[in-house]
Amino acid sequence: MKDETGTPLYLHTGMKKSSVAVLSALFSFSSLVAANVQAAMPTVEQLTEGVNVVKQAEESRVYLVRMKDNPVVAYEGGIKGFKATKPGKNKKIDPNSQAVLKYSDYLTSKHDAALKSVGASKKLYSYKYTYNGFAAELSPAQVAQLHGNPDVLTIVEDELLKPDTVSTASMLGLDATDGSGFWEALGGKENAGEGVVVGIIDSGIWPENESFSDRTGSNKNGKSGKLDYQQIPGWHGKCVPGEEFPASKCNQKLIAAQWFNSGFGGDANIKALFPYEYISARDADGHGSHTASTAAGNNDVEAIINGTSAGLATGMAPRARVAAYKVCWGTGGEGGCFGADSVAAIDQAVADGVDVINFSISGSRTSFLDQVEVAFLYAADAGVFVTASAGNSGPTVSTVAHNSPWLTTVAAGTHDRGWQASLTTVGDGNTYDGVSLAGGVGPAPMVYSLDVAGVGQDLTEARLCYPGTLDPAMVAGKIVLCDRGVIARTDKSQAVAMAGGVGMVLANTSPSSLNADFHAVPSIHVDHIAGNAIRAYVQANGADGGSISAGQKTVVEAPLVASFSSRGPALAGSGDLLKPDIMAPGVDIIAAVSPDGNAGENFGALSGTSMSSPHMAGLGALMKQAHPNWSPAAIKSAFMTSATQNTNMGNPIPGNAFGYGAGFVQPNKALDPGLVYDAGWNDWIAFLCATELNCGGSSIDPSDLNYPSIAVGSLAGSQTVTRTVTSVAATHATYTPEVDGLAGINVSFSPAVIEIAPGESKQYQVTFTNVSAPINQYVTGGITWVDGEQQVRSAVALKPVRLGAPAEVSGSGASGSLQFDLSFGYSGAYSAGTHGLVPAATVTGTVTDDPNNSYNAALNTCDFSSFPFACTGITWHAVSADAAAQLLRISLFNDYTDGTDDLDLYVYNSSFGFVGSSGGGSSAERVDIVNPSHTTYFVAVHGWQTDGADASYTLFSWDPAADASNMNITAPGAAAMGATSPVSINWSGLGAQKYLGVMSHNDGSGVFQRTVVSVEND
Repeated sequence: MKDETGTPLYLHTGMKKSSVAVLSALFSFSSLVAANVQAAMPTVEQLTEGVNVVKQAEESRVYLVRMKDNPVVAYEGGIKGFKATKPGKNKKIDPNSQAVLKYSDYLTSKHDAALKSVGASKKLYSYKYTYNGFAAELSPAQVAQLHGNPDVLTIVEDELLKPDTVSTASMLGLDATDGSGFWEALGGKENAGEGVVVGIIDSGIWPENESFSDRTGSNKNGKSGKLDYQQIPGWHGKCVPGEEFPASKCNQKLIAAQWFNSGFGGDANIKALFPYEYISARDADGHGSHTASTAAGNNDVEAIINGTSAGLATGMAPRARVAAYKVCWGTGGEGGCFGADSVAAIDQAVADGVDVINFSISGSRTSFLDQVEVAFLYAADAGVFVTASAGNSGPTVSTVAHNSPWLTTVAAGTHDRGWQASLTTVGDGNTYDGVSLAGGVGPAPMVYSLDVAGVGQDLTEARLCYPGTLDPAMVAGKIVLCDRGVIARTDKSQAVAMAGGVGMVLANTSPSSLNADFHAVPSIHVDHIAGNAIRAYVQANGADGGSISAGQKTVVEAPLVASFSSRGPALAGSGDLLKPDIMAPGVDIIAAVSPDGNAGENFGALSGTSMSSPHMAGLGALMKQAHPNWSPAAIKSAFMTSATQNTNMGNPIPGNAFGYGAGFVQPNKALDPGLVYDAGWNDWIAFLCATELNCGGSSIDPSDLNYPSIAVGSLAGSQTVTRTVTSVAATHATYTPEVDGLAGINVSFSPAVIEIAPGESKQYQVTFTNVSAPINQYVTGGITWVDGEQQVRSAVALKPVRLGAPAEVSGSGASGSLQFDLSFGYSGAYSAGTHGLVPAATVTGTVTDDPNNSYNAALNTCDFSSFPFACTGITWHAVSADAAAQLLRISLFNDYTDGTDDLDLYVYNSSFGFVGSSGGGSSAERVDIVNPSHTTYFVAVHGWQTDGADASYTLFSWDPAADASNMNITAPGAAAMGATSPVSINWSGLGAQKYLGVMSHNDGSGVFQRTVVSVEND
């Protein structure tokens, strides 16, 4: 099934879980979802996203276990008897070399030994190349035993994710022949991508599509005069035969095809869940074929949709080879992609020798270190350029996914290809403008879909033109007006065609986009204003009829940020890394699809960041060909610093960097960017040590990561950021800086001029000082280094704050101390308040397992007649809060359940307004309520998955209000703009408990910020 935009329900992130993998057993991460939102009634449907989940067996579940030793691509020696396997710079590993085989066997033996030690035998995968570990079915008792194994770093439960262009090449200027075109620089499009392999991790591939054929003549994808794929340096991939996919389906274009489904339970389970699926790399849905052909489809393939030629389709890197790795199963919202399978595909792709990976699948919004991101970290360190979709949850802020700095996160922009048409209502002679790809139709009588519903059909579905809901006797020979919404737009025209209609008017019911789709009958899409007028005419004078004109191709202003494209600021990294990175075309992209999942069509127009990401993958392949010695970070930098912030009409792209990142990609300019911001393993680890890991002195300020953009999530007065540029130009250059945007911010540079020779690196510092920018509101803009020829721009996002202070600090022991600094963004009064430390109030409880794994009113029917309410899989508690409390924290802990359980929290106030929830991949859950306005809160503990019939737990709560005389805070007595002052917190006399306190920050007019102080002495 597809949603009403026509996009497969792939990147509509919906898993409640947020599994996290970390780099050391010393480090831990727990997800937190907290909000202060009032709900009109206690409807639990509001608390989840309602996504289908494949439930694992109660007795055992699939877990990813990460081991201590480095994977193959990172092993530099040190273990007696095993030579280093880390590839040299710009080299790939050879999975068949004796050193790699021996070390891989060693890793596998450690995996098997760990499994044997706990009596487990159901291993799904051994990961060796980019991720050292394994996926296995484990019981709760076995998981508990493995936690005690000194070779084990982390254990995370697997999660299900959703897999989230005919003239695009011309829009991007790739085909320019005036000396500026990227293809021309590589010897023409018949050579663009030569020797480069693009790995597509997705729903598979439809090998018969002409986008993936040999075409040894016109496209020279065979051996004649060109490189045989077996001669590509470092290539070790294979074509694995399977259902309706013999090995002969691979060729000189499609050089590898494999599939991974152990996360779903293997082949038999796939057939039971999705009978229409192929147990092979064949694509039942079409999403994988679309992304693969967008990135690297053959050139000049005629795309015919619904019998209409849409023109000649060409991928971004038409000469590049394609390796398909199928991890997504089911069509649309029915299935998804398990992390265990995705990690296996990444591991295999890097071992095979791909140069680029595209991952148009949803991911974490809050962590840099879930299992997929960790695998990509090692892949990037091995030289693989990785692109990932930003997500389809826009325009809501802070919805961007895949926020790791080692991959390129891509937003979706609109296309400059427009198709204008008009509808003339014959009865009154009025004309309404819209968009259409089709030929004209009419005059013909007109009807409104709601008025021609079939007998016994749901009227709402008929109004929305669900296939099969319209009465053929009333529709035949007529133009039908259908309201937009819920189902795919093209499904509506299919409904009209099925009922014998000759045309369709698709009417928006509220402000939204207009899309020229390939419909089953001639159709025009109009806005809500025209739609209201046409609807009124049809219901009053429809018999008088109307005429739809033929669509006329036109160039429209573009790009604009697609409304569905996920926005920043990123939740991961506290605002100190700007995501998404860049924007590429992602609306109405015409590319190959699977006829199985697309009504027999071989091509289709899809929209989503799933479509924008492979554009960047294909462009990355071109860059790999042009600059084989560049690192993934250098390639990303070239694209980002050369991007444009203007439309094709010369106007600023509406919005800011949180929508389009550095801007819209300009590949021709990226070919010769002048300067790059390079980075690698040590930089990324130092960044992680500052954001998600506790590494001691090896961290950096996260804003100082050598990244092509600059972000400061907490600008208290002033902050200096450091960057290093490397010249990739052929001649000596002198650069001076320019600033755009950043209203209210003073920007200064040291040095003020950069003189740099070819291949040389130079460091500079830029200082941002808030002069008049509003507090707690982001200000965006950019800095550009200009040498007369080159313009190297970094997007900048800054959030001025009154005070730079940690949100939380922690300590341990009956007595102790800790220190940190405050940075001030204002001058004037300041005082620190002491609240607590208070011990936790605790209550024990037992919750039964929810057999549906879904917190939903229909599934967890509650009797609200008396408290505690009786519900399925839910236990209720009343929690008290001091009326003067600075904070109410409600928590569960893994160590305070009776096994390996996954419990979640949902919190309501005493009026039953929804307050917040926490639903991570374990029982480590927390909801914070600042300045609680009620003295009683109702807490639902949900048994998402217990390790037996039920789980016993302890629920903790704290409500620090007054000074408890056990914590002393030494802090400055006044604020000075731009000043940094030390703070010391000391505590003593604590009992054996978990304590919580608050340091409040007061500017004389009241508390404006808080730092939570947690101390464990249990």
